[in-house]
Amino acid sequence: MSDLLSHRLALLAEPPNLPLLSQCLHGIERECLRIDDRGELAMTPHPRALGSALTHPKITTDYSEALLEFITGTATDPQQTLAELDAIHRYTYGKLADEWLWSPSMPGHLPEEAQIPIAEYGSSNIGRLKHVYRQGLALRYGKTMQCIAGIHYNFSLPETLWSLLQADESDQRSRQDYQSSRYIALIRNFRRYSWLLMYLFGASPALDASFMRGRPHQLERLDENTLYLPWATSLRMSDLGYQSNAQAGLTPCYDDLSSYTDSLHKAVSTPYPAYAAMGTKDAEGNWLQLNTNVLQIENEYYSNIRPKRVTESGERPLQALRARGIQYIEVRCLDINPFLPLGIDLDESRFLDAFLLFCALEDSPCLVQGECGAS
Repeated sequence: MSDLLSHRLALLAEPPNLPLLSQCLHGIERECLRIDDRGELAMTPHPRALGSALTHPKITTDYSEALLEFITGTATDPQQTLAELDAIHRYTYGKLADEWLWSPSMPGHLPEEAQIPIAEYGSSNIGRLKHVYRQGLALRYGKTMQCIAGIHYNFSLPETLWSLLQADESDQRSRQDYQSSRYIALIRNFRRYSWLLMYLFGASPALDASFMRGRPHQLERLDENTLYLPWATSLRMSDLGYQSNAQAGLTPCYDDLSSYTDSLHKAVSTPYPAYAAMGTKDAEGNWLQLNTNVLQIENEYYSNIRPKRVTESGERPLQALRARGIQYIEVRCLDINPFLPLGIDLDESRFLDAFLLFCALEDSPCLVQGECGAS
């Protein structure tokens, strides 16, 4: 334990300050595939009984039409967040009729690539934009990858805690700049130590053979339909899961917020030759992708953690970050635990809180070159 971490913990342990640690906010986004009674990917549209995937605040779809996403609100008590997630699960199951929710992160047997349905959001402009964006993802990375599910854990420290630390350090920056710099420091430490989360909570050591689509691999065969690696924890987070050649050189060094936003702004503004060769429309004038840049939009960037800010109507994520700074972080490297009803439980949530608090309070020097390219 560094002297700086010890000092900050002692400061927060003082009786007037200790309640601040109970004011952290938690939110969970949990993805899961709909399947039929044979365990095959559901080919049906998003159930009407679940409301509009475009506008429902709690139940939407992610990339594939069959990939549901459950979204909780935020709460200071993670037990309350999990209780809300439980309620969303129960409500959904009550509306699914003859379909089920697939438990693991990696999908089971999948149909041919062309048969996997892309999420639909209606005929409005925003609905069409969301669909075309996903068409672009299918074109760039294939539909199979869009059937992977995970858990995103949203976490923030109270602004009064940041103010306390800023005063203790006699830091003269604006509150917004100080808070953003400290969240960026948290992210740097997270990137250094996130291997621990995948070691402890990784739950995708195997996958269905259909997932590979005949691609070369180094996996071993467990049985006729299953591939695995003996010591694997999270194939989902390996190069077999989310991957992109175009993003290989796009690992922003998180030295400050501006370097991060500048990197992503460049990526959403710079054409990528392979995508330019595909074009944005087919011969009939149908949209294939939003644009031919390295990223169609900021959210296409694959990362195990993201700085976040709630956006206003019509505002893009980068605009929100640049205008008002970082509000919370989103942890994206968590596999779904197939042995838990919700895919995550209170023990894991409390460990994540302790881990993220360590990342926030420990000394966090700027990343050296070798660390910039690490996951």
